[in-house]
Order: sequence, then C-alpha cells, then structure tokens
Amino acid sequence: MQKEQAVHSPNLHRSKRLATIALISAVVAWIILMVTAKFFPDYAWLIHILMLAAEAGVVGGLADWYAITVLFRNPFGKIPIPKFLLDHTEIIPRNKARIAESMGRFVQENFLSPQVVERSLNKTDLSLAIGQWLENPKNNTQVVELIQQTVPKIFEFVGQEQIAQFIQNNSVQWVKSTKINTLASEMLRAVLENDFHQDVLQRGLDLAHEWIVTHPEQARELTATLFKELGVWKLAKGASWIGIDVQQRTIDSLIEKVESMLADPEHPWRQGIEQYTQELMLKLSDSESEASLRLNTGKDALLDSPQVLNFISGAVVILCDAIKRDLLKSNSGIAENLRVAIQQVGHNLVQNMAVRHVLNERMTGLAITFSHQYSDKIIRYISSRIHEWDSSEMIGKIENEVGGDLHMIRVNGVVVGAFIGLILGIIRALFDYML
Repeated sequence: MQKEQAVHSPNLHRSKRLATIALISAVVAWIILMVTAKFFPDYAWLIHILMLAAEAGVVGGLADWYAITVLFRNPFGKIPIPKFLLDHTEIIPRNKARIAESMGRFVQENFLSPQVVERSLNKTDLSLAIGQWLENPKNNTQVVELIQQTVPKIFEFVGQEQIAQFIQNNSVQWVKSTKINTLASEMLRAVLENDFHQDVLQRGLDLAHEWIVTHPEQARELTATLFKELGVWKLAKGASWIGIDVQQRTIDSLIEKVESMLADPEHPWRQGIEQYTQELMLKLSDSESEASLRLNTGKDALLDSPQVLNFISGAVVILCDAIKRDLLKSNSGIAENLRVAIQQVGHNLVQNMAVRHVLNERMTGLAITFSHQYSDKIIRYISSRIHEWDSSEMIGKIENEVGGDLHMIRVNGVVVGAFIGLILGIIRALFDYML
C-alpha cells in the first residue's frame, strides 16, 4: 500500500516548538542555578528553592514527553529495555485493530443506528429547513447556477454519437421489454381515485365551450369537414335549400350538450366516461386482455418504425440544443423560471404544515431503512479502511489532528511541575527554618 505523505499543521509545529523551548529553558535554568549556588553560598537556601522548581519542571516536561511519545512510537529505538516497558510503547499502532473496531461501533451506535436516526429526525422539521433554505434567494440562485453549469455538460456528453446511439438502443430495448398496460392501468387508477379525471373533464369542457362560442367560423369549417368525412355533406347542403341549417343546428346541439354536462356533475355522459375509464383500467390490469395486447402491440409497432425513432431522436436533439443554448445565456429564461419555481416550492413547504408532515414521515422512513440496510456496510468500510492504514500514516493523521493539544501538555508539565517544585521547596525551607 502506498503511503500518503502527511502534512503537519502549523498548530502542531508551534506546539512542538513551544514544548521544546519550555523543557530546554527548565534544563538551562536548573544548570544555571546549580552553578550560581557555588558562587553565592549565602543565598543557597533561596537558590535551592528555585533549583527544586527547575528540577520539577524538567521532570514534569520529560515525563509528559515520554507519555505522549509512547502513544505513537517507541522512544527507546533499538535500545534493549524490559518487556513490560516495551509492551507499553507504540500504543496506538499496536492497538490499531481495536481502535478500528471501536471507531466503527462508536459511529454505528451514535450516528447510524435506526433508533438514533429516528430520534434525531423526529426532533427536526427537516422539510421546514429544506423549505426555508430553498426560499432564500441566495440559495435558490446557487442551485440554478449549478444546474446551468451541469446540464449543458451532460447534454454535451450524451450528445456524442456513440453515447447517444447507446442510450437510444438501450432505451428502445427497455421500452420494448416493458409491458406498459400495467403502467397505464395504475395511472388510470391514480386518476380515478383522486378525482383528477373530473377536474380534467371540467377544464376540457370549459375550453371546448369557450372555443366553439368564440370561433363560430372555425366551428362551421370543422363540421363541414366532419360531414364530408361521414359522407353526408351533400345531404346537409340539400337541407340548407329548404331553410334548414344542419351545420348550425349541429353546433348548437353540441353547445347545448356541453353546457348540460358542465352544469350537471351527474350527467349520463360524464357517468359513461367514468364507467368506460373504470372498465379500461380493469382491462389494462390484465396483461392477456385484448386492450392490453393492442396497447403493447401498438407500442412495439411504433418502436419498430425507423421514421418514428428518427422523429423522436431529432425532437430530443432539438429540444436539448434549445435548452442548452438558453441555459448558457446570462439572462436565461429557463434558469429564471427554475429559480422562481424552486423559490415557490420552498415557500409552499414553509406554509403547508400538512405537506411537511407527510414529507417528514417519508424522509424519516427512508433514512431509517437506509441506516438499517447500509449502516453495517458503512461501518465495515470504516473499520477496513483503518485496518489498511499504514502505521506511520495512521500516526501522522492522528498526531496532525490532536498532536498540537498533546504537545501543549508538555508545556503544562514543565510549568505545573515547576510550580509544584517551588511550593515543595518553600515548604522544605520553612520546615528547615522552624527546626
């Protein structure tokens, strides 16, 4: 395994340098005080107090240096030492396997267990936070900018001849192997169960009524074309010679029928449309029914037609090029519409508590399922990754993160040791003075 080059942080270098300076200062002070005591015997009692403080500082600094060093490496090198000392050096490298398992268990028990995930998400209105984030103009602008940067590159990638052909072939094969009767049946079921068909029918009738009323000439042209197709155009023209306008009567009858359907939600034609849709849904749910076979056969016939495939491919290329060109503009209309839509979604999430409640339940359920299925794999990956670390790499990572604080302990060892030595020296001096 290739070793990664460790990059030590400035904090670690600074702490090491400060700890070394503190220890050297204590050693130098201790030596100077020993020499000074020879030249100034009259002040030996005071110098001995200070010298004890320096000695304690040296001992504290060296002890802490040893304690920190044996965490990572063997400070004795190749010097033969007793086994009980050797067994307590290089503590972290020797216990790498145990550390890996402990870290894995810690992450699993405190972050990824289903119980912890559920408890954490139940305390948080996650959809509210998402809504507030999306509602912020700065954030939704960043999302749109990311889309503007990413989508054109995706289009360029899939637009390459080989990639486009690969996607087309696989898409056609997938659609061919898919029985769309089941999908159509489920779509009809969703429409019927949520009464979407009533809304669509109502809107369609409104549009039809408005168009017939406001476009009388086009309506007459449409009926004329219909009569010609049905072969009754000459009959309608003949009736007009005796003062009967069959075209207008047909249009008026249609307007009357549409208005009656608009006014009566229980209109027989409405009931007939719903009944037909219900029957079609049931037929499509059976893959062997005539309706399902016709639908799937028609789908396969379209996909076997080179003209249809060329038309679809050309339309997709034109659409993608148009979207890409627009997104690359600084004043992109698509980007602005996306930004407004994202902001509106965020606003609606913030305002609609019922939707947030449903979303929070779904997201919590997905997170719990994910943690239940994948937490063990994640933990095993973390543990195996730590197992794979080279010892020197592992030491470098840990020391780089916490080494600065550890080496400051050495500074504290010198300072605290010196202070304790000073206190002990004063106590000893007082004791000698009283005796």
